[in-house]
Amino acid sequence: MFYREAGQFKTSYQADNQIFPIRQDRIALGALLVVALALAPVLASPYTLSAILIPFLIFSLAALGLNILTGYAGQLSLGTAAFMAVGAFGAYNFVQRIPGMPILLAFVLGGLSAALVGVAFGLPSLRIRGFYLAAATLATQFFVLWCLTKIPYLTNYSSSGVITAQKITILGYEFDSPASKYLLVLAVVAVMALLAKNMIRSNVGRSWMAVRDMDVAAEVIGFRLMRTKLLAFAVSSFYCGVAGALYAFAYLGTVEPEAYNLDLSFRILFMIIIGGVGSVLGSFLGAAFIVLLPVFLNVLAHGLALPTSVASNLELMVFGALIVFFLIVEPHGLARLWQIGKEKLRLWPFPH
Repeated sequence: MFYREAGQFKTSYQADNQIFPIRQDRIALGALLVVALALAPVLASPYTLSAILIPFLIFSLAALGLNILTGYAGQLSLGTAAFMAVGAFGAYNFVQRIPGMPILLAFVLGGLSAALVGVAFGLPSLRIRGFYLAAATLATQFFVLWCLTKIPYLTNYSSSGVITAQKITILGYEFDSPASKYLLVLAVVAVMALLAKNMIRSNVGRSWMAVRDMDVAAEVIGFRLMRTKLLAFAVSSFYCGVAGALYAFAYLGTVEPEAYNLDLSFRILFMIIIGGVGSVLGSFLGAAFIVLLPVFLNVLAHGLALPTSVASNLELMVFGALIVFFLIVEPHGLARLWQIGKEKLRLWPFPH
């Protein structure tokens, strides 16, 4: 089989020889990343595991869920933290109310609870879009937090609203150390990221991207808008719900409504803007950037002996400047910069 490229005829065999090294590079990079993350419990300190790596993985999963909805399906959402809260409180109540409930099954059921809430609040997407849809999802944030604070049953009748999460026990083994919690979160995130990658490459992912690019044309060629949009809300909310459960059980150790405030929704939105909208890799890069940036700014502020008033607002100023920069200069975020860097390194030092 022949095809024309750059004025020359090439065989499919020659084309495969150019494509396979790229795939091999991706496989090798993925293998190195998995090995590095697996060795982290041995090399990293307990503080690094509990304060940096575990929240990085959890936020990556939440950003991946938002990226499915916003990046691939084109439905803007500002209620990510609300879906995380539903997943966290759902998992807590399933373990609390049902004796012998496996913790992993509780995480799944919490994610399904978040998916149901996502479908309910995703119904307006059939009629509205853009700013108005963002406002509708913003209402989800306030409504869910209101329910969690006003319905005592959800918080196990706690007077303060802050309840201690149950211990993570799987097959008799208790995940109580930072290293064990990290490995559990890593396994869950890796499996769900792989499922998301395969889902995006399937017909479901193509239908999401068709609706994102032009929903009227997608409906004309046979895609069902209601089914496609609501499925995107359900899958996205499920991912956010599982991330919220992990956030409560593996990171915070408590289940409280204030941990899932509007600020968390915006932080996750910043992750996909900086990392790259419509990119699985961008979800991880954005989460790493948002998690590590405050640490770097804290060290910088202490090193430069900045005034307290400046140091306390430095993070907000840098976040705002970076979002404006990426929206103007590189809308595809860090994922696109990573891709450009790989292409240049692949040809260096012989660009021709």
